[in-house]
Amino acid sequence: MHIEPGLVDDSKIWLSYVTAAGAGSYTLKLAYDAVKERGALSLLGRSVLTTALVFSFFELLPHYPVGVSEVHLILGSTLFLIFGAAPAAIGLALGLLIQGLFFAPFDLPQYGMNVTTLLVPLFGLSALARVVIAPNTPYVALKYRQALALSTAYQAGIVVWVAFWAFYGHGFTAENAGAIASFGGAYMLVILIEPLVDLVVLAAAKALHGLKGNGLFERRLYETA
Repeated sequence: MHIEPGLVDDSKIWLSYVTAAGAGSYTLKLAYDAVKERGALSLLGRSVLTTALVFSFFELLPHYPVGVSEVHLILGSTLFLIFGAAPAAIGLALGLLIQGLFFAPFDLPQYGMNVTTLLVPLFGLSALARVVIAPNTPYVALKYRQALALSTAYQAGIVVWVAFWAFYGHGFTAENAGAIASFGGAYMLVILIEPLVDLVVLAAAKALHGLKGNGLFERRLYETA
């Protein structure tokens, strides 16, 4: 998603810097934990892959403006399951930044809002995964309902944050609420697609069991200990 320019004016946009700094700080904490677990090269390799994928998602996959923002197929839960929380967060932040710097400079003033909107739901998704996925279950063994829960949580989190920025910027007017509802309704359609993508990708990973132990993929993809 890309929040529309002007949704939050210059006098209020400072809040996006605060929220983005908080999201960035937590991402650094996740990165530190990932380095301790698998090493710096593993984190670097996974982050390069997620950044390239996120950039491709933004540039190549269908996207269209609806209401206060744009609808994108971001596949946040897929990135989390295949590469882990830290690489997914880094890839989302860097992929969005690269697109803004080289292809959509008009989006750069909204970067703080956009990166907050992408990362905070990812952190919530990571917490939810610990609840809905049993400790002895590798990600390649997920069921549809589990993939649906993760995808729904991520997409709903994005909609909530976009709604927050819209209400924060333009207030609680009927017109603004209608634009937010239009965006939310369109964006939640992604839920019909993303769980299926997750299961297809996980099935492919399961078939490629020789990747077990490969530092370019999340350890929990195959292992539970």
